Amino acid sequence: MFTRSIRSVQDFLLSTYFADGLRITFGVLCPSLILAQFGMLQYGMTLSLGALCASVVDSPGPIVHRRNAMLITTGLITIISVLVGITNNNVYFIGILLIFFSFIFSMFFVYGLRAASIGTAALLIMVLSIDDVRPWNEVLIYAGLIFTGSIWYTLLSYTFYRLRPFRLIQQTLSDSIFEISAFLRAKAKFYHQNTDYDKNYAELLQLQVLVHEKQDAVRDVLFRTREIIRDSTPEGRFLLLVFVDMVDLYEQVMSTYFNYKQLHEQFDQSGILVDYESVIIRIADELEEIAFALKTGSTPSLPVSLSSDVAKLKDRIMELEKENGGPYSTLGIIALKNIEVNIENILSRIKTVNGYFNKSEKKNLSPRKIDVERFLTRQSIDPAELIENLTFGSSVFRHSIRVAIVMLIGFVASKSLAFSHSYWILLTILVISKPGFSLTKQRNYQRLIGTVVGALIGMGILMYIHDKYILFVILLVCMIGCYSFQRKNYVVSVLFMTPYILVLFDFLGMGGSSIAKERIYDTLIGSGIALIASYSLFPSWEYEKLKEGMINILKANLKYFEEVTLFYTTEMSDLTNYKVARKEVYVMTANLASLFQRMFSEPKSKQVMIKELHQFTALNHLLSSYIATLSLYNKDHSFTFSKFDELRPIVQNTIYLLTLASETLFKNKDELSNVPLVKARLNEVGQQLGEMEISQQFELIQKVTYDIYKLSEKVTFQN
Repeated sequence: MFTRSIRSVQDFLLSTYFADGLRITFGVLCPSLILAQFGMLQYGMTLSLGALCASVVDSPGPIVHRRNAMLITTGLITIISVLVGITNNNVYFIGILLIFFSFIFSMFFVYGLRAASIGTAALLIMVLSIDDVRPWNEVLIYAGLIFTGSIWYTLLSYTFYRLRPFRLIQQTLSDSIFEISAFLRAKAKFYHQNTDYDKNYAELLQLQVLVHEKQDAVRDVLFRTREIIRDSTPEGRFLLLVFVDMVDLYEQVMSTYFNYKQLHEQFDQSGILVDYESVIIRIADELEEIAFALKTGSTPSLPVSLSSDVAKLKDRIMELEKENGGPYSTLGIIALKNIEVNIENILSRIKTVNGYFNKSEKKNLSPRKIDVERFLTRQSIDPAELIENLTFGSSVFRHSIRVAIVMLIGFVASKSLAFSHSYWILLTILVISKPGFSLTKQRNYQRLIGTVVGALIGMGILMYIHDKYILFVILLVCMIGCYSFQRKNYVVSVLFMTPYILVLFDFLGMGGSSIAKERIYDTLIGSGIALIASYSLFPSWEYEKLKEGMINILKANLKYFEEVTLFYTTEMSDLTNYKVARKEVYVMTANLASLFQRMFSEPKSKQVMIKELHQFTALNHLLSSYIATLSLYNKDHSFTFSKFDELRPIVQNTIYLLTLASETLFKNKDELSNVPLVKARLNEVGQQLGEMEISQQFELIQKVTYDIYKLSEKVTFQN
């Protein structure tokens, strides 16, 4: 346990989170530190503010997107700082400007998260400049410093990237492998005696969302990096091969889904399931070793004992199979064999990936042809899309209207109060307000907890520590902690942020407990306004997206099934269509699982069809797992079916059931129909190796599809 804790700390220190924290801290702090030496701290603080705004959009991703976003942000915050600076002496005019900008920049959510962060940066400079009344000539100097600070940070970030262009990919790929390891550990829990199946499955769904997010992040950076797309460097080919193999390995992990309750009923007495759990956990450990090696540049090695443990599993199965008259059914033994074979395949792939790390072999790695455009989602900045969303049917439009109104309410409240830093109310509203109620509620609690605890810590620091050098070190640690955790854990980020702000104000001669109390009051006011508005003012509830999410996962699984079926009917030389279909299943499954999780934080009256949705997500996870198993029969074992026409009725009925389930959800029919299951007429005499497993798998897929269809009827019937 202690070793794992040490490894977790090391992993964090080598992660993108900590690297971002160091870069942002350096970029924001440097201008102030340097100019303070010449007695121009005020100018330095303005430069730092420009750098801070640029850092808001500098989230991990392709360097071209990051660079363009920072340059656009630089232009916007410069213009806004001028507009606000020359109008903020008129409270009515600035109020109108606040409403207009709050609406426009909140609409940036239409173009994705990076565009939304540009809008956030623009509103941030407006909020921080709103009370800074100064002569017009000083406004231009202020805007020039904001521009310079933002350009400074942009150049800094770009320089760091050019020094180590593959570092971000190594870190994001490492994070994705770590999540696969966590997913595998969750799978191992199903083999534990007296396990809680519902709890394990809920954890599995949550981890599935994380695996998708991490893999999508890797895909985004990897496939948009020119050096890798062109296979021009050994390091690029190495990273691409590791990612492709890890996606295939994740599919193998996904395919190991069985009736664990029946397995425990049969095999708990033998103790073999405990051995399975132990081996799977050790394989998860080896995946973590690979993830860690990517960040450290080391070479992972596979223990010889792990291969021997897997061999012992095979021996144990043979012993159980020989026990005549034992309590073990043929299907149970077959299930154990399938799991053991799958473990062997996972282990074999890990050995292959380990081989990629060999420095002498890296130079000889063969390039992998991938149609990267098929795996990327293009987000064009089309004004027509913005116009199309100017309707109350759009959740982004409702969110933008809500933000504009609550920012105005916050502005009026801040002007009505005698606080010296009342813009904190607007800042709180800005960072808390999200398109959905559940996200706003979550961010609200995180902000409150972090602010209150952080304020208490900050007051304790200022009360007992007076040495400026020690305080500066504390300021530095808090800045790094704040910026390192802002994407990983928002509570911890705010917990570091509040002492950082209090110590900073102390350096500026404005410290004291009154500042801490004011920050708590402003946060409470801003949080209350944002939360009430998200519930009562054009709210967006997760159940509104249920139908679309359910139909999308059915269509994705249908396409996945059709592509896998082609393995048994045609000679497949190009797997691109299959891999794209597989990716879509992962995306849609993660989207639906994420929606399901968010619903639980909404009011009870808005948590519709919770039981049915849980069954639906479980059945679709089972379906995609069975389809993955079917694909691996052909890809990994080279199983074929000589007379596929015998299985075609099952295939056609499965496709029909999935299509009918989608139509039932879409049309919202209120009558029930009776669609029978199809039984294939198989000639078991002279069946080739694997044909029985293939036919059983097709029947299992049809059965799960039938259950999904019947459930879709119940869902629409209840609506």
